[in-house]
Amino acid sequence: MGIINIEQQVKDAKSRFGIVGNAPALIEAIQRALRVAPIDLSVLVTGESGTGKEFFPQIIHSNGSRKHAKYIAVNCGAIPEGTIDSELFGHEKGAFTGAVASRKGYFEEADGGTIFLDEVAELPLTTQARLLRVLESGEFLKVGSSTVQRTNIRVVAATNVDMTKAVAEGRFREDLYYRLSTVLINVPPLRDRGNDILLLARRFALGFAERYHMPNINFTENASEAMLHYRWPGNVRQLKNIIEQIALFEAGQEISAQKIRSYLPDAASTFMPSTIDHDNSHSYSSERELLFNMIFRMRNEIDSLRRMVESYEQPAQSIEPEMSHSLVMYQPQVHSLFKPEVANTANDTHRTLEDTERETIRQSLERNEGRRKATARELNISERTLYRKIKEYGLE
Repeated sequence: MGIINIEQQVKDAKSRFGIVGNAPALIEAIQRALRVAPIDLSVLVTGESGTGKEFFPQIIHSNGSRKHAKYIAVNCGAIPEGTIDSELFGHEKGAFTGAVASRKGYFEEADGGTIFLDEVAELPLTTQARLLRVLESGEFLKVGSSTVQRTNIRVVAATNVDMTKAVAEGRFREDLYYRLSTVLINVPPLRDRGNDILLLARRFALGFAERYHMPNINFTENASEAMLHYRWPGNVRQLKNIIEQIALFEAGQEISAQKIRSYLPDAASTFMPSTIDHDNSHSYSSERELLFNMIFRMRNEIDSLRRMVESYEQPAQSIEPEMSHSLVMYQPQVHSLFKPEVANTANDTHRTLEDTERETIRQSLERNEGRRKATARELNISERTLYRKIKEYGLE
């Protein structure tokens, strides 16, 4: 599959399934789906809720050898635990109360085709064992039957759960995880897709206006900045919901940053610092998460200290020097997001994000007496990332 060919296939897939965006991480995910499509392997699609994981099994199915056979999508999280085995594998008449006739399950119905198991991490452990047998041998038993049946099926699964954590906690079978994840495709969160946010916003606004014959909305430059700096915890699904609300209630208007914010959840921790380079943001997710978590945590600590000082009517000078240093150190980043009442100093405005990150890690290490596992837990990052940062900043 040549470079020109794969580039054209990516364009075709985006056009066919209505995928909007040019972020490198998104293009890479589409390319992986196209490359694995002709090869009959199990695929696990990972990513946060609302990122559009459901498009990728369709890309795989439509570009594979099974494209003329059935494609069945199953939301594992929406089926009650007591009936999921029957839904997936079928049941015999009289197998349980209410089973008045035999019934085919999805694995039998989709024989020769593709089955998409969305929210696969929600499967009960007993059902996971049944699924593993299908993947290993193509065999299954209907509920209430002792006759082994066979199916020739390709499985594509998706989840927004950290599967390694689920395996470690005993909520998901390790052997099934490795069997499902022969090929992994990670769909990037919207906040890591840079200007794709604006492309999607304009597409959703225009689509809504055309569908309901309403005047379109326009976004000012500062409105675009506001959308780029919002974290979009609900990803593309949340963006579509917000833009359609605005398109309805502000039809024909020019939308400012203030208007955008009025439709967003009132949660300061969902905004990102304006210093992020959106064209390259996909490369720094772990470092950025560390900074965001600590900055927003410091914001809460600042508010608590302010309330404590005001309640005791003590001057600001009574705060211990070490804590005062922490407040000053974090002030530039916090100011850009929340505009607190504490004044910035001239020197602090030159502090870089790297300086802030280094100092944050150093203080956390001191608080935890050098215990790296506890420090990583406090900073909400992996131990591997912490070790790399300690070495990078010379904090050994």
